[in-house]
Amino acid sequence: MKNSLKEEGKFSYVEEGEGTPIIILHGLMGGLSNFTGVMNYFPKRGYKVIILDLPLYSMPLMKTSVGNFSKYLKEFIDYKGLQQCILLGNSLGGHIALLSTKLYPEVVKALVITGSSGLYESAMGESYPKRGDYNYIKKKAENVFYNPAVATKEIVDDVFDTVNDRNKLIRTLAIAKSAIRHNMAKDLPKMRTPTCIIWGRNDKVTPPEVAQDFHRLLPDSDLFWIEKCGHAAMMEHPDAFNEILYKWLEDRKF
Repeated sequence: MKNSLKEEGKFSYVEEGEGTPIIILHGLMGGLSNFTGVMNYFPKRGYKVIILDLPLYSMPLMKTSVGNFSKYLKEFIDYKGLQQCILLGNSLGGHIALLSTKLYPEVVKALVITGSSGLYESAMGESYPKRGDYNYIKKKAENVFYNPAVATKEIVDDVFDTVNDRNKLIRTLAIAKSAIRHNMAKDLPKMRTPTCIIWGRNDKVTPPEVAQDFHRLLPDSDLFWIEKCGHAAMMEHPDAFNEILYKWLEDRKF
């Protein structure tokens, strides 16, 4: 990603553009570069795009949880003095966005989730029993996408390094357990924040029925499908993802 990472106090983030803020929350194995397409598209259309680098592996272990990541996000929003944000999250990032919307609805104007955890336990709960086996990790990474070629060597290397780093692995498992504990099924019907659900039709991590459940449970939600697409729609089909989201934001007058 060409944008430089800003380091301010305990916060690290990338920021581009002016206008309504879109705060992007990455997944457990997802880097900031996963959202390059969004970062290149929306600042040209009147939005301030901020990708927050979540402290997944640096927060004290006892505090490593979905709830504390949501508090961290709220502290960042307050630090930046932002008003009425749009939260966009993939996988774990979607879960953090959902919980933050529940806890701090006054600062969330709209919610966008793609391949989000929060309902489907297996999305976050799987371990890596063969973590020393590079080919196994490569297959697991490729399985995230409809087109396995999207799982570049750089992506596979990052996942392999993460699961073979004891500190990161311990925190990965702690986050997975926290995500399971923070199941959102009972909370969603009470959340009336406008929500855009963009889902890969071929998502194997959070299958299509998960998107349908989110749509059914969230009172003010719209569901959009991207065909021939896996768990990370904004990476695999960035143009389609951006077009769907931009039209939704325009139709909703955000």
